[in-house]
Amino acid sequence: MGKKLFVGSLAWATDSSGLRAAFERFGEIEEAQVISDRETGRSRGFGFVTFTEEGVTQNAISEMNGAELDGRPIVVNEARDQAPRGGGGGGGYRGGGGGGGRRERW
Repeated sequence: MGKKLFVGSLAWATDSSGLRAAFERFGEIEEAQVISDRETGRSRGFGFVTFTEEGVTQNAISEMNGAELDGRPIVVNEARDQAPRGGGGGGGYRGGGGGGGRRERW
């Protein structure tokens, strides 16, 4: 089990310090972050809590999943590694090709 939790269904009013306060009774927290929209700065309704120790996450999940935080029941589970995203530069060129190898003539 990892030491990072995903926390979803957060109230718009929940900030990173409120998220930290809700989970610090389970163990020392390395980071608590509510994710916000880049353009508006408004909460996206989810965040992550990272503990310094791995052993505390299961207890936090079992006690906090479905618990109310700032007037809303939250969803808590183990954070999964983010899948690699496509794109990222190159002007849309996705070809493999290229390279100095020998070509066969037909």
